Amino acid sequence: MSGWLTFAGVFVLFFATHSIPVRPPVKKHLVKHLGAKGFTRAYSALSLLILALLIWAAQQAPFVLLWAEGPWHRPVIWLGMLVACLILTVSIGQPNPFSFGGRNNDAFDPLDAGFIGYLRHPLLNVLALWALLHVLANGDLAHVLLFATLALFALAGPRVIDARKKRDLGADAWLALVSETRSQRRFQVPSRGTMLRLCAGVTVYLMLVYLHPIVIGAPVFL
Repeated sequence: MSGWLTFAGVFVLFFATHSIPVRPPVKKHLVKHLGAKGFTRAYSALSLLILALLIWAAQQAPFVLLWAEGPWHRPVIWLGMLVACLILTVSIGQPNPFSFGGRNNDAFDPLDAGFIGYLRHPLLNVLALWALLHVLANGDLAHVLLFATLALFALAGPRVIDARKKRDLGADAWLALVSETRSQRRFQVPSRGTMLRLCAGVTVYLMLVYLHPIVIGAPVFL
């Protein structure tokens, strides 16, 4: 029973740390003292810490099997995680006025939006894909609750961020920017920078495969 209580307590902490710091009065106060970049770094570090704590808490909860691993599970997870790594490295740090994780957003060109023209919230999409794949990979009750909640959290995030950005930019300006960005969807030969980012995605994937049994204790390809 104590394992479930610990799990529930960490979940409460997760929702508190992801809702309180971003409330406008609290965020304004924190940004004033930390700066915009300092707030982003601190919030990201806190999120990773709480995520690690959640995964640890799920491991402490009693094991209740909901489904066994099927023969097709791992190939789907391998491919899905490769896609997640590629999306992450292609999009992270790129100008993106629609979501978080963007850099130098003033330089964003809706006529040359690249990947952002297809996914306005790539980091949340990566989190949702990662969580859903781990729901598939972990058929016990605690991990299903953990990863399904994270998936729902990531899937709900774009609506919240869209509403906030629409309010900040103005509804007409936001809708015009979205429409202009979508209108430029077309196939382009990947630039040298994009190819380097794709190679970085493969490297990140291979690192995760190598580190997974060391950090998590479960081999990927067994």
